[in-house]
Amino acid sequence: MSSLRGNAWAWFDQIVATSPLRAANPWVREDDGGVRFEPDYDTLRLLLGVPALLQATSQSGVPALALDVWVSYELRRAGFDPDRVWPRPVAPRVLPREVIDFVAALPARQRAELTERISVRGTGGAPSANILGKNYVKQVDVVMSSWATGPELMISTKRMDSSFGKNAANRVEESFGDAMNLRSRHPEAAVGFLYGLGASALDTEPETARWLIDLLGKLGRESDAYDAVGLIIPHVPTAPDATSEEDPAGPLEAGATEGLVANPADGATEDDLDLGLLPAVALHRGAVPGELDPGRFFAKMCTLVLDRTPINFHREARARRRSA
Repeated sequence: MSSLRGNAWAWFDQIVATSPLRAANPWVREDDGGVRFEPDYDTLRLLLGVPALLQATSQSGVPALALDVWVSYELRRAGFDPDRVWPRPVAPRVLPREVIDFVAALPARQRAELTERISVRGTGGAPSANILGKNYVKQVDVVMSSWATGPELMISTKRMDSSFGKNAANRVEESFGDAMNLRSRHPEAAVGFLYGLGASALDTEPETARWLIDLLGKLGRESDAYDAVGLIIPHVPTAPDATSEEDPAGPLEAGATEGLVANPADGATEDDLDLGLLPAVALHRGAVPGELDPGRFFAKMCTLVLDRTPINFHREARARRRSA
């Protein structure tokens, strides 16, 4: 059994598992004694090439999923517990750490049966987390949470590769409302927004691109919206159907799930995938203002989580930042 999303997961998993920097500390010491977060942009380029290789349109959710995988990958590099950061690096992608520990303590036979049931049929098979805000349930793309703490970090991602003038304002307005909805119920959680703007906007709709970039900067300055906003501007040579548009996000019912198949197509395994087939993706980092720099984004999100939790929480993440 296979699916487009399942095929994409096979590629994503291979990229993340073989990344040379997967175990490297992303924190770098500055000359003035401070630290900065240095994201793994090479891994991001590979991840962004997967939707193009698979010819996945925006409506498939795969282009946006590439951003989700990268964000969760960077949080794990920062030292946060891989099982508390969703999507997890293995299936089930969304599953509380407490459930993982419970299943791991079972006898082998029961453990295997329950793991399969959770992965295929249970809520653990959901592709993303559904979080109750003040007024409605919101599907959040990247979450760090546990039963004991509730959500500690929530990051929404958006990709826009076409129809910039038509959809840009709507996407930002939706995101502002989502931020207020989540923050009102979870005021101590770090709330962030990462936006992927197709590089073609810089040439085809430069005024719209400048307006959108300026608006994203303002969105990160509002005290009742996002703690940090990040921006990437990728150029994908073989982008999917340029006329496709992302499906608008509607209200979700609590506990709603969507099947997620994590098997590669045609019985292939991750070891069979040749990353050399991925199209070369360029990142226009020079067009990203400093306040929207992904490194600044990750640094602020990680720091907020550490500042808002007791010192005996997230020990590995604290150690990595100290040892930059």
